[in-house]
Amino acid sequence: MRVAAAFGLLAAGLLAACGPVPVEQAEKMCLREAELAAAPRGEVGVGVGSGGARTRVKLELSGDYIMGRDPSQVFARCVSNKSGQLPTRPLTSRTDWKG
Repeated sequence: MRVAAAFGLLAAGLLAACGPVPVEQAEKMCLREAELAAAPRGEVGVGVGSGGARTRVKLELSGDYIMGRDPSQVFARCVSNKSGQLPTRPLTSRTDWKG
């Protein structure tokens, strides 16, 4: 009986983790998706150390960018999916939007 109760609590916890998040939190989470829809992001690092020369290249490319989707629509869809609500303000009116 204890195993069944423990399993029930675990299952309830996992289902709660899949639930919606507050809209403000969703907006913060979705800003990155909108940025990647606007343009790919990348960085290149070159260094020399005791182990010799090293090069590092990192490129982030989203399917939304490849498909030519509007970052504002990507943001709104993401917020809606994560919170179940519309964004509190449009992407372009956010002070942290640099797109």
